Parts: sequence; structure tokens; C-alpha cells
Amino acid sequence: MATKTAPAPYDEDTPRGFAFALVAYLLWGFLPFYMKAVAHIPAFEVVAHRVVWSVPIAAIVLILLGRTQDIRAAFKSPRTMGMALITAALITVNWSIYVWSIGAGRAIETALGYYINPLFSIFLGAILLKESLDGRQKIAIALAVVAVALLAWESGGLPWVSVGLAISWGFYAFFKKSLPVGPNQGFFLEVLVLTIPALGYITYTEFNGTGHFGDTGMTDMLLLMGCGVVTAVPLMIYANGAKLLRLSTIGIMQYIAPTIIFIIAVFIFKEPFGPYKLAAFLLIWIALAIYTSSLLRSRKARLAAAAAVTSV
Repeated sequence: MATKTAPAPYDEDTPRGFAFALVAYLLWGFLPFYMKAVAHIPAFEVVAHRVVWSVPIAAIVLILLGRTQDIRAAFKSPRTMGMALITAALITVNWSIYVWSIGAGRAIETALGYYINPLFSIFLGAILLKESLDGRQKIAIALAVVAVALLAWESGGLPWVSVGLAISWGFYAFFKKSLPVGPNQGFFLEVLVLTIPALGYITYTEFNGTGHFGDTGMTDMLLLMGCGVVTAVPLMIYANGAKLLRLSTIGIMQYIAPTIIFIIAVFIFKEPFGPYKLAAFLLIWIALAIYTSSLLRSRKARLAAAAAVTSV
């Protein structure tokens, strides 16, 4: 006799989760406009201000959610703090490459990096976690490798912006899974451990006359303070949305941001987009289509198996 059981949370999408994730990806997609506005400021200085001004925002969110006790517990755990240091270092690398690349007129490479990221993540899972890859996933990874090789052939070297973004974010996500706290608490810990070096760097630049916080006008000061908002808000919105969506849904929605970045780079920033880049992007888009079909196929098989169990 068939029995009805409540679906597992990860097998259900909620309108609230979809709205949260959509807002986060749209904010990330349009972030290059903000980074262009601070392109005259050195990337490390921008990253330092992203860290410092994210701390109060993240702290306020944790206070409102009543999760400050988790932070106190984390401070008492050497393992948690050690993992937070690793993820903090990786996100610093990712942010630095991102900020520099947008300001340097290489937003197309930025978009490519975030397109490659999900493919690199499944490759990382296969290597480090011994996760099995199906035929479609292997083909998708192979096409991504060909796309990177094509760009390397054109430029005479690796497209290090794209590769650097994919690798740093891929390892960040990998180690983030091992951080034994929630995503909001983890983000707070990351920016908190980065605060001392970030403040040290800001102080150094202000004392030697190269800083932009107050010395170059009110506009720069407000833009640097706003770095905390454009950094913390999308991350925390996404963290709450991801909990209310299936993994396959997140896998598809993650293409929203790089697609917007790509459109902005080509049609608004007018970055050069020659035949080699076009061919590379076509290969990546085909790879992502294959990867997405693999996600949907796996989900369909899982749901079929669950239905068979509940009908017994």
C-alpha cells in the first residue's frame, strides 16, 4: 500500500529560496559596475575595505538572527578557527583577482572563470573526495580544458584570471563545507580574521599618502565604505536562499551572474571579443549544457528511486 511521506528539504524548491538566490546572483552579476567605479583604487586597498566594512554588517545579521553563541563556540575550537583561516585566505585571493581583473578591463575572463567554476568543482570532488563522474560530466570537463587551452594558445600563456578565479573559488567552496558553522557565521569568522591585516594595510596606505579613504574626496570614501554592503549582502542573501533550494536548481542558477558579467563586458565595457574567445565560450556553454543535463538526469533518477520506495 502506498504511503505518503514528506519530501526531503533538498528535494523541494521554495519561492522564498528562489527569490533569495535570484537577488544574490543579480547583485553579483551587476557588481562589475561598482568595481569599475573603484578601478582607480589599487585592488588590495579595495579588498581591505571589503573586509573591514563587511564585519559590522555580518555582525548585525548574526545579532538579529540570535546566532552569536555559535561565534563564541567557534573561538574555542582550534579546528574551526584553522578552517576559517584557510577559507579566509582563499576568498582573499578570489576577491583580489576579481577586483583587479574588472579594473584592468578583463571582465570577459572573469565571466569565463565563473563559468568554469562548477566544472572545476566536480573535478575537485572526483580527485579529493573520490566522487564518481558519469560520462556527461567527463565530456563537460574535457570541453572546459579544451576551451582553456584554446585561450592559452591565443595569448601565449594560461588565462590566469579565469583559472585563478575558478581554482580559488572551487577550493574555497570545498573547504567551506568542512567549516562546522553556518554560512553566515562562517562569513563573519572569515572577515573577522582578515580584519587585522586589512586594517594594517589601510593604515599603511593612509600614512604613506597612497590611500584613498578621505584623502581623495568624499566620493572615494563612500565607495570604499560601500564595499562592505556589496560584499556582505549578496553572500548572506545567497546563504539563506541556498538552504531552501535543491542542489540542481542552484547548479543552474549559478550561470546567471557570469552571463550578466559577460553581457556587460562585451556590450557595455566594449572589451575585445575575437574568434578565439568566441570559440572558447561556445565550448564552455556546450560543456555547461551537458553538465546541467547530467544534474537533471541524476535528480530524475533519485526522485524515481524515492517514489519506488514510498510506493512499497
